[in-house]
Amino acid sequence: MCQTEDVAQTLISSAEALHAKGTITPCILDEDPEQLDALTSLIDDLGYASVRTSHPDDALNCVRDGRSRLLLADLSETGPFGYDFLNRILRVDPGVHVIVMTRHYTLDSALEAIRRGASDFLPKPVDPGRLKRALDDVSTLYDQRRRVRALEEQLLKDLEFHGIVGKSPAMLEVFDFARKVARHYTNVLVVGQTGTGKELVARAIHQLSPVSTQRLAVCNCSALVDTLLESQLFGHVRGAFTGATDTRPGLFEYANGGTVFLDEIGETSLAMQAKLLRVIQNREIQRVGSPEVKQINVRLIAATNRDLRAEVLAGRFREDLFYRLSSIQIRIPPLSERSEDVPLLVQYFLKKYNEAYGKKIPGLSRRAQSVLLQHSWPGNVRELENVISSACITATGDFIDIADLPEHLQHHHAQEARSGDDWRPLSLEEVSKIHIQRVLKMCQGNRLRAAHILGIGRTSLYRYLKRDGIEDRSSSAEAIA
Repeated sequence: MCQTEDVAQTLISSAEALHAKGTITPCILDEDPEQLDALTSLIDDLGYASVRTSHPDDALNCVRDGRSRLLLADLSETGPFGYDFLNRILRVDPGVHVIVMTRHYTLDSALEAIRRGASDFLPKPVDPGRLKRALDDVSTLYDQRRRVRALEEQLLKDLEFHGIVGKSPAMLEVFDFARKVARHYTNVLVVGQTGTGKELVARAIHQLSPVSTQRLAVCNCSALVDTLLESQLFGHVRGAFTGATDTRPGLFEYANGGTVFLDEIGETSLAMQAKLLRVIQNREIQRVGSPEVKQINVRLIAATNRDLRAEVLAGRFREDLFYRLSSIQIRIPPLSERSEDVPLLVQYFLKKYNEAYGKKIPGLSRRAQSVLLQHSWPGNVRELENVISSACITATGDFIDIADLPEHLQHHHAQEARSGDDWRPLSLEEVSKIHIQRVLKMCQGNRLRAAHILGIGRTSLYRYLKRDGIEDRSSSAEAIA
């Protein structure tokens, strides 16, 4: 039994080794014809198909066209194929593996070649055993990447939630909560920064709800003035206003029995909020210019990028409407709070735009990935999608590199260095003082609202202001407000 298992394991290992060898085609670059013949013969004996050339441009084209991801090159600091050529190769494909070969081996030269981006350094004459290990290592690495990519594609399918992608605990919690509320909701408030995917979450809730076969009507409240928004939502009769040449139903009638999604509800006026409150409370509407009251049965999903609690305190949003809407509230975390989702989103958008543009870009170079992971993404998922979309258009190599990214990301590190010049260490007391001043300024001196945002009582805020010597200024500002 043990012998049978050993034989089976040997056969599996041999099959994996043969498959791994098929994943790479080494390109051999050497100006010496005899050395070129010897290396070609040796690599063939090791079981690898190879491409040979004595011209650097041919090697560059071989890498550029994707025929080879492994280059064995006779490089030296003074020879025709020196480190400048190594830099050119790496610019063409930052992910290519370059094994440097030279007759003049020193420890310093080997470290210099690796520092410049080479994968390995082999002295001539090349030792067959060492060459075999180098080729097998690269081949195994590419085979592992192929299998990992296949697993990631399957994982991507498993982690996609109605067009939303995420594997972070924060997003998995959003998905789980959306599934729970979808069966029973009447009103839902979706809160999140611009570009986080609030509309996608709203669509997912509708698709999971008992009324998924009915209509979903979408309205961007920030895109219309009050008069047009009222007509869009409630409809109008002929002659109700200039240009009303016929009678039209609004979105609430259109989606009767289904769902209405009101995006950016925080941008609506107080008058419009009163009319929306009536719809929620009484489930009835009136077309503009008509005395007739119509009963409706719709589920309402609202979304905003504003802090509606702060808007209520500032008097810009009705408190009764806020509590009606927020009985069920879903917060979509910004991308900066779930950076572990960035690689998954990159893969998702790569697949999407490869299909859209007819390309076959497998991924990003390691340095491009590093830049994306370090970016703060103020525009959230929408910004990341735009970056990948434009990079897919401009990319000329197999992989998206830093040069394919927008200019502000290309200079990310330089910008960080410049911004860091003004940094100085501060005590916690100084930090709290600066933060309180900024919040007060944002609230235009309104202490009640500032205390709410800071998460402290108004008495505690007074104590901080007195300690920092800014009590008089804030008092005058509050009096003006």
